Amino acid sequence: MSERPRLHWSTLGEPTLGLEHRWAGAWEITLDRAALPALPPRETDLWVITAAAPEPPPALVRAGSEAGALPILLVLPPTGGAVDPQALFQWSALGSVRWGPMQDLPPAPGLRPATQPPLNLTVTQALALGLVGIGPAMQEVLAKAKAAAATRATVLLQGESGTGKEIIARAIHSMSGQADLPFVPVHCGAIPDNLIESELFGFTKGAFTDARKDAPGKFREASGGTIFLDEVSTMPLGAQVRLLRVLQEREVQPLGGGGPVKVDVRVVAATNADLWKRVQEGAFREDLFYRLEVVPITLPPLRARREEIPFLAQHFLNRKAREHGLYPKAIHPSVDPLLMALPWSGNVRQLENAVERAIVLSAGRPVLMREDFTFLADRIPEGREIVQALPPMETFAPSGLVPAAQALDLPAEGVDLNQVVTDVEKKLMLQSLQVTRGNKKRAAELLGLKRTTFLEKMKRLDLEDVAPDGAEA
Repeated sequence: MSERPRLHWSTLGEPTLGLEHRWAGAWEITLDRAALPALPPRETDLWVITAAAPEPPPALVRAGSEAGALPILLVLPPTGGAVDPQALFQWSALGSVRWGPMQDLPPAPGLRPATQPPLNLTVTQALALGLVGIGPAMQEVLAKAKAAAATRATVLLQGESGTGKEIIARAIHSMSGQADLPFVPVHCGAIPDNLIESELFGFTKGAFTDARKDAPGKFREASGGTIFLDEVSTMPLGAQVRLLRVLQEREVQPLGGGGPVKVDVRVVAATNADLWKRVQEGAFREDLFYRLEVVPITLPPLRARREEIPFLAQHFLNRKAREHGLYPKAIHPSVDPLLMALPWSGNVRQLENAVERAIVLSAGRPVLMREDFTFLADRIPEGREIVQALPPMETFAPSGLVPAAQALDLPAEGVDLNQVVTDVEKKLMLQSLQVTRGNKKRAAELLGLKRTTFLEKMKRLDLEDVAPDGAEA
């Protein structure tokens, strides 16, 4: 098998001048001569694209977003002349790009090749990681996370406790080209000061009383992947000195002697403290602060992204029901105003725990109601005012429901029984879809139907386009 790096050239229909043959000694080359490009093969190390047009075609933009961190070389025809600044901007938006002329000399690797083209964070993947980014604050966070994932830069995550810093760290790792390599979380605040250095950097046999064998340490365990240093502000000054050396030299020195060991690892650090304030107080090294703050990302508190609370609650509802082996439930729409009005001092973690409590204590009821969450308001001084200001429950009743007593009255002129049954059936199905936010699977369960039966009834009653499927429909 060839050990040459792999180059994929998308010519976009332009001539190659036979350069693929001249470059073949340095690269294993695949060629795509089509005007509409396809994705490079999975094992590609460098993607060469002929940039003769004033802007990349839409198909290339889509393919570039799927290729993620794959290095791109944009080559210009020899007679192309100077590049227009606007064209430069348009083409450079494809990703990790550099420019060069079409010439006999083969391109050098230059940019660090991705070990594999990383996956973008799709909506499904984001929800699987507990991420909801419909608001501008989280859109900015996810954009920075995606940009960081395309490199090996050190990331510093800052934000209140419970805002999901480890989730963002895992998302960065999942979007990177090293997603199949280790992700090693280390909670610095949970490790005693006298053990943190041996835990992080390893030790050799005999380094201390209980060192009966060599231990690699967390940095070497994360080799090739990502190490996540949570609550890095609690790290003692001695360990900070050694961490600074790791970041500067990319090598660890195990306790107890022996030579330094090279490590190739991305560092993602997190803190809920004001790290710069800790520097000014002398509790954190200033040089280490600058080494960690290469890509700073601040996570907004949940109260700053209230529009996402109903979606997060639904996500936690689905996940916690599966974890406890409970019957799938729905959240009544009347719950949303309460959840969105609360201050959420514990942020996303508090919301997750509240949803779990409501699921467990609601017993066999298939729908969580407002009263299942009022305990949250009881804990805060302004809780009574929040509850009193909520819209009345009647506001959320589906329109057009038939009152039970009147629906069963038989008028003197008689009724079309089939039509009455059809109307009631249709209204109940509409109500179930409203309560479950369009999730047909749970709507069917609320009515005691199989999903296939529910879909057949929707088709028969001409309700097929009333609501889209939910996340688990």
